[in-house]
Amino acid sequence: MKKILAILLIMVACGAAGTWAAPEPVPAVAESVANVASVKGGVGVIYFAAGSNDATFNIYAITGQLIKSVKVNADSHVTIEMPKGFYIVRYNNQWSRKVVVK
Repeated sequence: MKKILAILLIMVACGAAGTWAAPEPVPAVAESVANVASVKGGVGVIYFAAGSNDATFNIYAITGQLIKSVKVNADSHVTIEMPKGFYIVRYNNQWSRKVVVK
């Protein structure tokens, strides 16, 4: 018990306990969630939503091979059929998401 108390006192003195006590504040989001591009997997399909700008989604196999490229106009969505599996979807060379098609 004395060892635990000593460790806690040292952590408080060093400021380490403060990082456990309160999470980092979340930065303000400039765009609403509705205006952001998104992708999700479903049963035999992948759903794409472009958000407020035109979008290009590239679908890759887990091995890294480009399977398909999908273009979606602003403020619209597209659903494409895909075989069961795991895919990586890259949006406008900005971000990537892992997608599961069941």
